[in-house]
Amino acid sequence: MGTGGKRATGGATVTGDVDRTDPDYRAWLKDAVRKVQADANRSADTHLLKFPLPEDWGIDLYLKDESTHPTGSLKHRLARSLFLYGLCNGWIRPGKPVIEASSGSTAVSEAYFAKLIGVPFVAVMPRTTSAEKIRLIEFHGGRCHFVDDYRRIYEESSALAERTGGHYMDQFTYAERATDWRGNNNIAESMYQQLRLERYPEPAWIVATAGTGGTSATIARYVHYMQYDTLICVPDPDNSCFFDGWTRGDPGATSDRGSRIEGIGRPRMEPSFVPGAIDRMMKVPDAASVAAVRALDTAIGRKAGGSTGTGLWSALKIVGEMLAEGRRGSVVTLLCDPGDRYLDKYYSDAWLAGQGLDIAPYTAVIDRFLSTGEWTG
Repeated sequence: MGTGGKRATGGATVTGDVDRTDPDYRAWLKDAVRKVQADANRSADTHLLKFPLPEDWGIDLYLKDESTHPTGSLKHRLARSLFLYGLCNGWIRPGKPVIEASSGSTAVSEAYFAKLIGVPFVAVMPRTTSAEKIRLIEFHGGRCHFVDDYRRIYEESSALAERTGGHYMDQFTYAERATDWRGNNNIAESMYQQLRLERYPEPAWIVATAGTGGTSATIARYVHYMQYDTLICVPDPDNSCFFDGWTRGDPGATSDRGSRIEGIGRPRMEPSFVPGAIDRMMKVPDAASVAAVRALDTAIGRKAGGSTGTGLWSALKIVGEMLAEGRRGSVVTLLCDPGDRYLDKYYSDAWLAGQGLDIAPYTAVIDRFLSTGEWTG
């Protein structure tokens, strides 16, 4: 191995030369990248489900069903991208833990990929995270590190990585840059391929909720890059700062309470949220999100998490606007993860009562809309 610095040798100057070649590490890296890419190769694309609307409305509503990924959520795509990004940057090393700040689904998916390549995984999360998500993280070999104050997950993750010599994945910073937004079978490209034979192959709107903001950034960038006319709407739940920060143009916006809709809504404007890329935001009450996700179960027999309800409520509102204006076309939103992770929350009347949430008025809005076509929400 060469040495650094300069020294004179017989009148000649020898420049610095440091060779850190590590054949064992490079062999491990190649195998780790292969395993992550092989996972993508094994996984068929997720389905595009159709929400039943009257045919004569001339509007089609679809849900991109991300719950069919191997780890059961939209975050499987993100975790795969983050692992490839971290591996190819040389940040993830053999035997060193990967650490993530996550309320659940991202941690479930990252635990899966950490196990796949044989490194430890630690999820730093609020103590209020659902029991089922904790079980899934541990099932995939991860360890849960709890904090009582949800706002401390970032600093605790960073400190834990420093103490252990591990890598803090930091999904909230790197989500928007780890995914190839120009294509490469990202979620946006997949949507358009699946819509190719539908009667309205270019959707009027795509509705995507935001946790990191990476998904909405990927979709919006792809739409702009491909020169589509599709508009992007990001709904935001109660106790999240994205809507306020976006409407005020305030990158320093914060919220002093945590979101009840797991996986979306944040107490700060995350670095991966790209405000300028999106066209519209909606503030959606948590009770409306729960009403919508229960309506989805009634309509297609599929339970989903609360973030799906947030997106579906906004998508139905947009369909109502299009119908009132006599416009035809399609709208796409996301089925983010399965409802069996939240049976003790969004499908529990006792939990709703404990949270002071009354979904009856919002259920009535949806029922009236689906029977009459009039949106009153």
